[in-house]
Amino acid sequence: ELWLEVKAYIDAMPKETNRERAHYFRVRWLFTLLYLGGLRISEVVENTMGRFFCRRDKDGDERWWLEILGKGEKERLVPATNEMMIELARYRREVGLSPYPSPNEETPLVLSIGKSRERLTRAALHVTVKKVFDGAADRLRQRGDDYAARADLLEHASAHWLRHTAGSHMANQQIDLRLVRDNLGHESLSTTSQYLHADDDRRHKETEQKHRIGW
Repeated sequence: ELWLEVKAYIDAMPKETNRERAHYFRVRWLFTLLYLGGLRISEVVENTMGRFFCRRDKDGDERWWLEILGKGEKERLVPATNEMMIELARYRREVGLSPYPSPNEETPLVLSIGKSRERLTRAALHVTVKKVFDGAADRLRQRGDDYAARADLLEHASAHWLRHTAGSHMANQQIDLRLVRDNLGHESLSTTSQYLHADDDRRHKETEQKHRIGW
């Protein structure tokens, strides 16, 4: 529910001026990377658009990937889904680039606003993410006291919350946990297992139904 609130807030961001429009599309692309890619903020800052590449699978279908140099200087391949590629093309057009990057292109994954091709710093990315969470929290509070607790949760969220949200949603959609581990670049399945909320819920339900004392 909180993730839906964040998306609704982003959709409602102002787009009247050129600067507002640029900020909106940058935020939309940033949150696409953090959620669909499950990327860390450091991975957004340190990688470039030239790390996107396309190859054919065994059935001959073209599939896009994003090669990420991540934590501990380890590389992993993140599936660049159709949704991600649509958002990438949209963002690149907005900043005056061709829809898809060329191999080894040095354009940062997220650009600062303006005509320069400078990357957005890690600190600026954190501020951008926090402002979105704060804005979404304010919108929740305007609905009344019943939404205060959820607003408090959003105000304490960070970019890493999006990574955990991505992991939770992938696990809840029954994506093989080994694939979730590889998507997020975890060292072991034990780290990824924290996202198995659905299994916990089922475990609680079945225990309550079938393991009874019957006083």
